[in-house]
Amino acid sequence: MCTTGLFAEIDALGLSYSELNQRVRIAVESGARRLVLRNVAGQRYIGTNLYGCADRQGLSGLLLEIHGTPGNDLGAFLDGPTIVVYGNAMDGTGNTMTSGRIVIHGRAGDITGLSARGGEIFVRDSVGYRTGVHMKQYQGNRPVIVIGGTSQDFLGEYMAGGIIILLGLHLKANEPHACNRLCSGMHGGAVFVRGTLRHGSLGHGVSVQPLNADDRQLVAVYVSRYAELFGADADSIMNASFTKLVPATGRPYKQLYAY
Repeated sequence: MCTTGLFAEIDALGLSYSELNQRVRIAVESGARRLVLRNVAGQRYIGTNLYGCADRQGLSGLLLEIHGTPGNDLGAFLDGPTIVVYGNAMDGTGNTMTSGRIVIHGRAGDITGLSARGGEIFVRDSVGYRTGVHMKQYQGNRPVIVIGGTSQDFLGEYMAGGIIILLGLHLKANEPHACNRLCSGMHGGAVFVRGTLRHGSLGHGVSVQPLNADDRQLVAVYVSRYAELFGADADSIMNASFTKLVPATGRPYKQLYAY
C-alpha cells in the first residue's frame, strides 16, 4: 500500500476480500481521503466497513476509486463516501445505502440499490434483475438510481420510495425496453422511463402517467448529473418522451393478504 498524506493506493491483486477491506479501513483511519484500488477482481463488500474511521463529515469527503470488477455488495450500508468504479459491478451494489454516491463506468448486476434508503447510484450502461427492489425513503433521505441503458425484469419491485430513472440510451429508435414485470408490488416512489415499454410489461397495480413540469425538472437534474459523470449530452437525452410509473394504490396486494 502506498500512502501519501490524503492519498492512498492499494494493489488488490491476490488479496482476499477481507484483506483488501482491512487495508482500506487502515488507510482511511490514517487520514486518506482519496483511495485508488487497482486490480480489483471480485472482492466483496468494498466500502462497507468504514464506520468509526472518521466522523460523518470526514467520510462524506472520502473518494474511493476502483479499477477492475468489484464483487457483490459494493458500498453496502454506504453512508457518505463516493465510490467510482472504472469497470463493471456485480450484484447488490448499494445494498441498504443511506447516503453518498456510487458511479459505475460500465454495467451493474442484479439487485442494484437493494433496500437503499438514500444516496445516489449512477450506472453508465444497463443493470440486471430486481434493481431498486425494496427501495424506501428514510427520514427525509430519498434514494436515486439513474441507469443509462436498460434493465432486466422486476425493476422497482416492491418499491416503497425513491426514484429510478431508466434512460435506454443504447436502444434504437422506437425499440422498447425489454424488461418485464416492472414495479411489481410497488407502493411508493416513482420510476421514470425514457422511450417506450412493451405492451404487458408492467407489474400489477402500476399507474402510468405523463410527466408534469415538476417531474421534468426533477428528471433533468439527475440527467444533467449523469451527463456530467459520463460525458453525455443532457439536452439530447431530455429531448425524448418519458413515462412516469407510480403505484396505483399503497397496498397493491391487499386482496391476497388481508380480508
